[in-house]
Amino acid sequence: MAGSPVPPRYDIPETDAFTRPYWEAAAQGRLLIRRCTTCARPHHYPREFCPHCWSEDVVWEEASGRASLYTWSAVHRNDLPPFRDRTPYIAAVVDLVEGPRMMTEIVGCTASELRPGMELAVAFREGVPVFGPGRA
Repeated sequence: MAGSPVPPRYDIPETDAFTRPYWEAAAQGRLLIRRCTTCARPHHYPREFCPHCWSEDVVWEEASGRASLYTWSAVHRNDLPPFRDRTPYIAAVVDLVEGPRMMTEIVGCTASELRPGMELAVAFREGVPVFGPGRA
């Protein structure tokens, strides 16, 4: 029906002026993190200040795309679109080699193939970083 509202997407965050560089890089297949120029520590998710020393002197930095698996859970039920069509999927937390920990989805393998510390590499699905087995 013409003029019907488009249902919201729950798998792609809204972009704002601050996060635009992150999402534009992801659309190009690059993973960005933030690094504090005061204490030199990296962090993720993107924030306008350093969560370690509270400095506002933070810059974007391209990450290697390599990570290790910290923890995961197989999701068998999720009623929100588009997740209901993707079940089962693997929600996970990974440790980037640069140091920050990030939430993501594991692709390219089953939950039974996963092991703590497993080497992972970033991939991108519709401009959203996901991780799978291997090295970037």
